[in-house]
Amino acid sequence: MELNKIIQGDCLEVMKQMPDKSIDITVTSPPYDNLRDYHGYSFDFEGIVRELFRVTKDGGVVVWVVGDATINGSETGTSFKQALYFKEIGFNLHDTMIYKKENPMPLNANRYENAFEYMFVFSIGKPKSVNLKKEKSKLAGITNHGTFYKKDGTLTKKFGSGKFVKEEKVISNIWEYPVGHNTDGTGHPATFPIKLAQDHILSWSNEGDLVLDPMCGSGTTCKMAKHLKRNFIGIEISEKYCKIAEARIKALPDKLF
Repeated sequence: MELNKIIQGDCLEVMKQMPDKSIDITVTSPPYDNLRDYHGYSFDFEGIVRELFRVTKDGGVVVWVVGDATINGSETGTSFKQALYFKEIGFNLHDTMIYKKENPMPLNANRYENAFEYMFVFSIGKPKSVNLKKEKSKLAGITNHGTFYKKDGTLTKKFGSGKFVKEEKVISNIWEYPVGHNTDGTGHPATFPIKLAQDHILSWSNEGDLVLDPMCGSGTTCKMAKHLKRNFIGIEISEKYCKIAEARIKALPDKLF
């Protein structure tokens, strides 16, 4: 299959033409719970996940960004059901991450403001590429003696054998991004931040790897794959969004942030 292209078509049918174990990482967000306008298109969730399992390399990763609708006063729980199906067919749930929105849409309801979506990180076996994001340690350069609990449950001060605090530490699995920024006029109803795509591609792949987005919408994942020197395949059923994705990738600037 030709690389670095946006393919118009039903992702399930297109993926069936792809070789086994050919994809290093997938970063995608499905049109969940009819929250997004896809001009009447629907998708076969279970069929798509089975194809993702077939085309993903051993050690490859699927990042599945998803949330839930609230219907008749109750959240659907679709995200959890989908995560369990991934596990049922053989994926490992490597990490359950949170995409926290800095500026979520306000709600007039009897519940707290919905400010996040799930980012499930599935893998086939142990991920082969792990480049975790880090940040500067607040206690960098000192020896942290700290405290610990004895077996009997008593708290004891620990002296003499403290641990040296490194300059950097791995960040948490809650990632915060502004909503609606850096979308470069996509015209798409649910474009996730380009930095979200960047951070996952950097975390779970290396230069030259093959990135897939089977429901690529306006092409954010593919755009960032190209920017980060990965190959990509984007699949999108809407002709309108295919054209938008192609234009965004073609217009990719040297500096995005």
